[in-house]
Amino acid sequence: MAVNAQQAASLPRKLWEHPHPESTLMYRFMQDLNRKHGLHLKTFADLHNFSLTNRTAFWSHLFEAARFIHEGTYSTVVDESAPIDAVPRWFDGVRLNFAENVLFSRPDTGADTSTAARGVKDKEDGRVAITEVREGASEVRTVTYGELRATVGALARAMKARGVGKGDRVVIVGANSVETAAVWFATTWLGAVFSSSSTDMGVKGILQRVVQVNPKLLFMDDAALYNGKVVDLRGKMAEVVEGLRECSEFSGVVAIRRFAEARDVSRVPLAETWESFITAAGGNTSLPQVVRIGFHEPFLICYSSGTTGTPKAIVHSVGGVLINYYKEGRLHEGLGPHTVALQYTTTGWIMYLAAIGALLYGGRTVLYDGSPFQPDASILIRIAAEQRVTKLGVSPRWMFEVAKAGLRPREMAGLSSLETVTCTGMVLSNQLFEWFYDVGFPSHVHLANISGGTDIAGCFGIMNPLTPVYVGGTQGPSLGVHVAIYDSLLPDGVEGKEVPHGTPGELVATAPFPNIPCFLWGDKTPAGGGSPAAPGTKYHAAYFARFKHVWAHGDFCVVHPVTGNITFLGRADGVLNPSGVRFGSAEIYSVIERHFADRVQDSLCVGQRRPQDNDEAVMLFLLMKPGARFDRALVNDVREAIARDLSKRHVPKYIFETPEIPTTINLKKVELPVKQIVSGHVIKPSGTLANPQSLEYYYQFAKVEELVGPREKL
Repeated sequence: MAVNAQQAASLPRKLWEHPHPESTLMYRFMQDLNRKHGLHLKTFADLHNFSLTNRTAFWSHLFEAARFIHEGTYSTVVDESAPIDAVPRWFDGVRLNFAENVLFSRPDTGADTSTAARGVKDKEDGRVAITEVREGASEVRTVTYGELRATVGALARAMKARGVGKGDRVVIVGANSVETAAVWFATTWLGAVFSSSSTDMGVKGILQRVVQVNPKLLFMDDAALYNGKVVDLRGKMAEVVEGLRECSEFSGVVAIRRFAEARDVSRVPLAETWESFITAAGGNTSLPQVVRIGFHEPFLICYSSGTTGTPKAIVHSVGGVLINYYKEGRLHEGLGPHTVALQYTTTGWIMYLAAIGALLYGGRTVLYDGSPFQPDASILIRIAAEQRVTKLGVSPRWMFEVAKAGLRPREMAGLSSLETVTCTGMVLSNQLFEWFYDVGFPSHVHLANISGGTDIAGCFGIMNPLTPVYVGGTQGPSLGVHVAIYDSLLPDGVEGKEVPHGTPGELVATAPFPNIPCFLWGDKTPAGGGSPAAPGTKYHAAYFARFKHVWAHGDFCVVHPVTGNITFLGRADGVLNPSGVRFGSAEIYSVIERHFADRVQDSLCVGQRRPQDNDEAVMLFLLMKPGARFDRALVNDVREAIARDLSKRHVPKYIFETPEIPTTINLKKVELPVKQIVSGHVIKPSGTLANPQSLEYYYQFAKVEELVGPREKL
């Protein structure tokens, strides 16, 4: 593409490009398409356009390239006439299993994908599958593919003996450990549905998510380590079990020994140890039968941030996740048997899928449990060097702390094996893009700023090896996903209007792709077996009520007119995102209502991120009841309650009193205008506001540093 002088002047600084793009898996995939279909695709833009205009050809070729272990055949890839909110089925007739594809290699040919044909090429018994590293690298543990298969098999036998079968839900509250991964694989081995939460989440936060899916079994660590402190989890375990008693299918909790000495769980109701659970299944050592399920059927439940109330239980299909992760992992990232991946994440975040994903290709994953800053900010860098990591997954907050500490990773350790650093969870600043290459990491490393969501178990904006990395944003859209930017000022429920490149707006997807949720757990069942996202469902309200027949993701973005980069400017809704920890304002509101209804009339919680800010700060405004006093004791009580019920990461940075909370004419409080105001923007109040004058009060908080002095004394 020719670039004129005016465009060149606006072109961001180029930081990296692949030295041999023709050697990449994406390029070879494109050449295969050219040969098969008589095409002349040359660039990433060509390939992406083909993936949108020839969906059947693109996705069927991808399915053949993936060589999943499966059974059955398909006659239609997808109904291309169906809109995205019809949630059409993909590859109907194909049956497969997540654990089987993780633990065994794909056959050399696509002709025989029976159980007998499962191979262990690239996944030999003695090959290391998982390296688990405890906080501060205080302990390192390795598990081979053979050992992992044996553990998963024994666990699956025990689960089956307890009645776990296809469609049942199994939940874990655990660390980023071998055992947590084994529970996931054993659950899906049986065709059951897996869900996870991290151990730092409060009891009410856990129950708010887990109760709605009515699990058969709960697995939970008996202790946790974070920031150098070991926490006994048995009290929390007992409270969670008590809360699950209302679930009709719940039968008990299996306590996982997290450290050398097991905690006594005899006083925890319905509890047994991991060892006793497996022993009770008997001495049979044969692997139980793998249960293959339909491409479109559920295997994983993740949870939204709870912006509008109870977090949505987002149900992902086994085929949708597998084929999308093959597309992203193999084509966009170039993962394979050589890969050693270290993704810093908790088990309650969708990036846990990325932490495990390297196993699909016969690679090795490094699971890190603990704080990424303990004993100091260099720990992940040291582990990456020692483990010869090829793909490191971090957050902008981590990168900011490393830069702030004056660390230069490329001068600290041998990072010659490192190929890619992915960065997600919040907006990556331009300054950190430049720091990465000017100061931080070796010049050969591909910085992959990516953005997607729990909602799709994948990416909208992602890396690719065929175009350069410029300062700012993601390199472009994910293959097969029809991303567009719509006018964000349009009202709900109308036909959307795409804005020109260079104009900010709302990120949407206009056509179906395999990894949108198959449904939301507990949602309404449409009459006559219609779409799970039919009007009246939570699914429709969450994603399709904004624009007709279009997925609206809630991100505020802009596409660069020359590079095609998608820059994520922030959220278009009330999702809070301090340090990459995403949660909803409704979670904060529930704590206030639960504990302070006698003093606080209402509350408003928003995120502040001004152009000069490297992180989002959470602000909580309290509207006091007449006669109630806003003082330091109240602020401390609120902070303690939020930390106790949710987690310390949920505690707002600032808590202020407010004389009035803006509401719509139907008395629904509105967050977005306040979020924009405290982030330094001047806005025109919407005509839907009942009290537009209330917004004036919040402009002072754009300069919050001038206010916190006297208010800190409260």
